[in-house]
Amino acid sequence: MRNCGDVSVPALGSGMTNSDTLNEQVLRLLGEGKYAVAEILAKQSLEQSVNENGVEHPCTFTGVNNLALVYKAQGKYDLAEALYKGAMINREKAFGLAHPDTATDVNNLASLYYSQGKYDQAEPLYKAVLAIRERVLGAEHPDTVVSLKELTLLYYAKGRYDLAEPFCKRALEIHEKVLGPDHPDTATSLSNLAELYRAQGEYDLGEPLFKRALAINEKALGPDHSETVASLNSLGGLYCTQGNYDLAEPLCRRIVSINEQVLGPDHPETAASLNSLGMLYCTQGNYDLAEPLCKRALEINEKVLGPDHPETAKILNILGVLYYSQRQYDLAEPLFKRALAIHEEVLGPDHPETARILNIVGVLYSARGR
Repeated sequence: MRNCGDVSVPALGSGMTNSDTLNEQVLRLLGEGKYAVAEILAKQSLEQSVNENGVEHPCTFTGVNNLALVYKAQGKYDLAEALYKGAMINREKAFGLAHPDTATDVNNLASLYYSQGKYDQAEPLYKAVLAIRERVLGAEHPDTVVSLKELTLLYYAKGRYDLAEPFCKRALEIHEKVLGPDHPDTATSLSNLAELYRAQGEYDLGEPLFKRALAINEKALGPDHSETVASLNSLGGLYCTQGNYDLAEPLCRRIVSINEQVLGPDHPETAASLNSLGMLYCTQGNYDLAEPLCKRALEINEKVLGPDHPETAKILNILGVLYYSQRQYDLAEPLFKRALAIHEEVLGPDHPETARILNIVGVLYSARGR
């Protein structure tokens, strides 16, 4: 999610302050997955901006949002929520509720709720942001389209595909009209619509859209760009859903190769791609191939994100499934329990992922006759 802290920063010598430099470094470190260092710099930047500019200065709002992004990336949702709420209140005080920047702060809070699975809290905020952007910026403004996409993703997450589809199609229509049929943003809208079709089992409608999105991103951005990786992942996911593992495997292996080369062997995205390839092998019953990949992914996340991060819990869960599938219940149980404890602590007992893992633990106990 782009916010005021994600925009390009002017070069040194053209009005760039030390706070600007720190904010630029924070975003770079976030992209590299170096969250601990990013947090230190984000706090330093925010403190400096408050002292030099006051709490209602644009640089201070940027600093607040960047620190909240760092907390969100680490799963420190309570800290991120407090910052987003404070920014929203201060921005509304300075510019009014109907200002685009206030809408951005409301949107950041909605996105935080969405990432926690608090969809009912996110929905009215997303709708309010869309209404502000349509009224103030116009129906075809890029930020308005962002709101359409986020409502698409929200309703997709809730399984309300009937509500998601019109938002998704409207975003695609605007992108094709305003940006053209071969723009990367058009590719994103194509992928979102394809994913809606995939979720409803309409694979014949989804596959050509995924392929078109991949072709656009490879041509416009290059074969190793993050958006190209996202397109590869989406198409691979479709093939996995269909059981076409022979088509999915080379895509998954290509993603791992790109991430290792571009991001490095210890980046969380590299871990995610290793985990995906491991899941593919696990689904096929190739446990000997799956286990070292999942273990390496777990090692990366524990090192970079920490042992109690939700992304770490995801890999614990997959590794647990791998052992459960082989009836190695003694190895599976502590992994599932640890994943459950992380989700209950970080995401809360009512989060969908928490409920899903709790159900898995129940199935495990049943298999062990407890």
